[in-house]
Amino acid sequence: MTTFREPVVLGRTGLKVGRLGISSSFGAPSQALEEAFEQGCNYLTWGTFIKGRSPEMKTALRNIITAGKRDQLVLSMYSYAHHAFLTERGFRKGLRELGTDYADVLLLGYFPRRPSQRVIDGALRLKKEGLVRCIGLTSHNRAVFKPMIEEGLFDVLHLRYNAAHRGAENEIFPYLNVPNKPGIVSFTATRWRKLLDPKKMPPGEAPATAGDCYRFVLSNPHIDICMMGARSLQEMRENLALLDQGPMDEAELARMRRIGDHVHG
Repeated sequence: MTTFREPVVLGRTGLKVGRLGISSSFGAPSQALEEAFEQGCNYLTWGTFIKGRSPEMKTALRNIITAGKRDQLVLSMYSYAHHAFLTERGFRKGLRELGTDYADVLLLGYFPRRPSQRVIDGALRLKKEGLVRCIGLTSHNRAVFKPMIEEGLFDVLHLRYNAAHRGAENEIFPYLNVPNKPGIVSFTATRWRKLLDPKKMPPGEAPATAGDCYRFVLSNPHIDICMMGARSLQEMRENLALLDQGPMDEAELARMRRIGDHVHG
């Protein structure tokens, strides 16, 4: 049986990644983050400003790097600056804090429309200097992505996709059948935990688990990585158990869609 322990290549980046990415925003201790990394979850995000710079994530990243495992790590540093100078300044400061010479992805976000050319040019300059390997874009606005895919400028796209928000199936995924397609990373798999809330389920339906939500996302062949969050070592271990499972069957997918439609409605 195919399981989610098998890594994939993140689109045209050539980077080999685990199927679950690790967000720095949920407060899990560094031990949990490093344990996930050792199980193949090597795509970790960290902010370029104070927001998103979890001290526990910083500790985990520094421990991974100083242990000589930088080549196994896929470090995605994101900036909400929307300004070329501030993006670069925060990015360089972040690299110094982590003790690394480069990031694998510089993620620009959240953009409701195409970033300004000045911001894009600033990111491309960092890429040309070798400080970052790939440029990414994150947005909640699905309309942003189709022209960005056609333009072929961004190497990685972060987008919202879960059982309640499935618009990407019609508005983004059909346009990914292109040469050199970008890597696709999804976020908010649990819809801010609403898909886990017993009070929000259809009558007689058991609530989804976090693992159900992640499996639903990763069952879509267009998704390379599903971002996950954990608040404790126990939650992290529960999430990691998903790695030994594989894609949902049609009955399981149908159940998640029923739950998603009810929650969305």
